[in-house]
Amino acid sequence: MAANRDPSTLSNYSAWRTRHTTASFKIDFEEKALKGSVILQLESQTDKESNEIILDSRYVDISTIRINSTEPKWELKEYNAPLGAPLHIYVPGGVAKGELIDVAIDLETTSKCTALQWLTPAQTSNKKHPYMFSQCQAINARSIFPCQDTPDVKSTFTFKLTSSLPVVASGVPVGDHSATPGEEKLYEFEQKVPIPSYLFAVASGDIATAPIGPRSIVATGPNELEECKWELERDMEKFMEVAEKLVFPYKWGAYNVLVLPPSFPYGGMENPIYTFATPTIISGDRQNVDVIAHELSHSWSGNLVSNASWEHFWLNEGWTMYLERRIQAAIHGDAEFDFSSIIGWKALEDAVELFGEDHEYTKLIIKHEGVDPEDVYSTVAYEKGFHFLYYLEGVVGRENFDKFIPFYFTKWSGKSLDSFEFKQTFLDFFNNLGDKKISKNVAEINWEEKFYTPGLPPKPEFDTTLASQCYDLATKWKDANFTPSAKDLENFTANQKLVFLAEVQQSGELSADRAQLMGKTYDFLSSKNVEILSAYYLIALKAHDSAIYQDTATLLGRVGRMKFVRPLFRALNKVDRQLALQTFEKNKDFYHPICKGMVEKDLGL
Repeated sequence: MAANRDPSTLSNYSAWRTRHTTASFKIDFEEKALKGSVILQLESQTDKESNEIILDSRYVDISTIRINSTEPKWELKEYNAPLGAPLHIYVPGGVAKGELIDVAIDLETTSKCTALQWLTPAQTSNKKHPYMFSQCQAINARSIFPCQDTPDVKSTFTFKLTSSLPVVASGVPVGDHSATPGEEKLYEFEQKVPIPSYLFAVASGDIATAPIGPRSIVATGPNELEECKWELERDMEKFMEVAEKLVFPYKWGAYNVLVLPPSFPYGGMENPIYTFATPTIISGDRQNVDVIAHELSHSWSGNLVSNASWEHFWLNEGWTMYLERRIQAAIHGDAEFDFSSIIGWKALEDAVELFGEDHEYTKLIIKHEGVDPEDVYSTVAYEKGFHFLYYLEGVVGRENFDKFIPFYFTKWSGKSLDSFEFKQTFLDFFNNLGDKKISKNVAEINWEEKFYTPGLPPKPEFDTTLASQCYDLATKWKDANFTPSAKDLENFTANQKLVFLAEVQQSGELSADRAQLMGKTYDFLSSKNVEILSAYYLIALKAHDSAIYQDTATLLGRVGRMKFVRPLFRALNKVDRQLALQTFEKNKDFYHPICKGMVEKDLGL
């Protein structure tokens, strides 16, 4: 039997393949658990050579297991951090190649489940009802139900979810979904496009919906519905049409957005049908909806064509950044592609600085043996992946690269691949064009170097039209006698303000007085845009402006997105460790378990 190419799973997926998953759960808000069963339809990949099925499992309470209605012998092996306790189910004599069997597992999730967050009514905006949501990427689906928890395996899904509050899931709703809060109801969903386990998603709470486009709705708390609708409705269909022109028509039917409560740890999660999004994108100025262009792009890169393991995460995220920036350029002009890339380069520099320029985690392909993918997660996959694709585009020319995009996504649609298969696909396509010059250019690519060199890649020349205004203003702030005025940035977009703030933060320390002057003059302190507020707080913390310490602690109590929480905690910890520890202690149950774990590491707890 072939060895797994994904080191982050304990399952023997080369011997058995999940073809369909039926997840039937009652959402129990009282006990903060999902209770029910999962049925995995498995196809034997060998001819009676495998007499056991091994599934990933982590802190799941299993009561009974049946294979085609008979009860097999099974055992949970020893817990193996960070991958969990593999579930061994015995199939004496094995099964003929290609034959399907149904493995039904009755189970409940436990309080140690890393994929689910349960919010009390007090943690929601209108404080009336509890709320729950899942976040399975990277290896957390195994803490909801035993499965082949690897992006190298895809299955279709049926969801049967019973709740006393409205439910959304990563499938197409089937039947009547009208709800009366407080009354238990069965909600059914079907996902007919095969997806990996990390895209299993469910949320339930006091959720209302409104249309934001011909094939899109937004779902969120009733109090936020109008502002979310306003924020998103202008751009949704526009984003979709541009993405479809770039790749090929959207395959999933509807594209909806669930705006979650503030403890959601990411900007967005590309769950099919329903992107899960942070409420920090709702800033009242439509300036943060780029997150939606990113998650929408995942409908092709990641969801339709997936990385075979987290070692090749750049194939998901690098492609998605590339498509996102092409969408931005088509809507806002070419300068926006370069400007966004400049912002991304700064994020990449920060990540490389944090890990160290020779660190394994700054490579494009990252070894994952014995590693929790969560620890590896950074902007490296996103931005270094983007830069590699941008470099390849430069090698063959954009016009030719644009022909490769639909070819690549068509060839690998519904499948998973690694970097080496990507390389082969790229070479085959461009060598078959019959253009000698392109074939010569392509032959000169040093793939080994691109895949395995740590640190920053060569920095490309970007059009700095939009960025130079930000740099020029940041340079003025190096002069302690510069007198600022609100006019300095009245024509800046939110992203330009961010580049200005990042440049100031990087170029040295301001005095506490100067940092305060900046906050007041430019009105950063009253900004509703958390991107801007947190970028300003990082400058003020670096300047030891003690007037901002408590404001930082307050923000850390109302935002759970790791993009803001982690840098702010690290910066606060440098200037006032006691306040940082108090703030964490006070809010640790507000944060998602993934976020809580990462901040504990950041604070050395």
